[in-house]
Amino acid sequence: MEQSNVEKLFKSIDEVTEIIQNAKNETYLESLIIALNIILDDGAQDELDDVTKHKVAKPIQTVNEEEFDAETYRKALSLSILKGMKGASQQQHLMTPDTVGFLISYLTNKLVDKKGQISLFDPAGGTANLLTIVLNQLENPFKAYASEVDPTLIELAVLNANLQKNEISFYHQDSLRPFLIEPVDMVVTDLPVGYYPDDVTAEEYQLKADKGNSYAHHLFIEQGLKYLKEGGFFIGVIPEFLFDSDQSDKLHAFFQETAHIVGVIRLPETSFKSKNQAKSVLILQKKGYGTKEPKQPLLVQLPSFKNAQAMADIIKQINEWFTSYPNRIK
Repeated sequence: MEQSNVEKLFKSIDEVTEIIQNAKNETYLESLIIALNIILDDGAQDELDDVTKHKVAKPIQTVNEEEFDAETYRKALSLSILKGMKGASQQQHLMTPDTVGFLISYLTNKLVDKKGQISLFDPAGGTANLLTIVLNQLENPFKAYASEVDPTLIELAVLNANLQKNEISFYHQDSLRPFLIEPVDMVVTDLPVGYYPDDVTAEEYQLKADKGNSYAHHLFIEQGLKYLKEGGFFIGVIPEFLFDSDQSDKLHAFFQETAHIVGVIRLPETSFKSKNQAKSVLILQKKGYGTKEPKQPLLVQLPSFKNAQAMADIIKQINEWFTSYPNRIK
């Protein structure tokens, strides 16, 4: 069977990465960074010895022989990153699944009702897989920003965006510290779940814990809303237990003050190994002049992504809900 462009591109990137990994005794992800730099800039080969240069020449030529579209680059690179992450021990080395990314992309387009440029920000950018899925499907011109504290992930994110020719401004910093960016129309993100160790920085947040470490996922929601324009939207992947935790009362009070809950879409239970790992997609609108609470929030339990008919029925219901939802980015 003929290989798809994604398979062909992944095979070439993977071959270059493994050659570099064997030559330099680096991890797969570090070797992938070197490989992508070489693919984007031939001059980056200077750090390789002559034998390695000769070995990588053919697969690099395969990559450069034809121009692939942004989604082909994104999918092939995500396969490479996933391969590298299998051997990574760090919990933050995880990537938002494409199925969830495309759902967030679909919701993003549903919430935009203008033809001009819109601005987006992902404060937990990772490898930029989620953000670039959204940008590749966006029907508007855009200005995009992302932040990531992990040095390996942000290097991969920058290379990922460059391969796809997506213009994104990246910030390598703790995403819960202040940013020098103007408020944006939309925040799209996959929330890091767990405790935030910097109690001094957490003191600046309304959602800080009364005792001990604060929940990072709570602080990221507050940070996302802080950098939204009035009437802007937050779409985030949240842990299923968000509204039932020991600090949920504080979270509910914060939402009452700052945001309208537009909807909660529960992801398929079959997508997770256990109920404790289940996640949902939360849609918020930052309160502002003229914004209104929806008469009935969008509350949906998604079936298995593999059940095409059931998914089609749910998408039809979501589309019908949006026909009567008055608030959009205009």
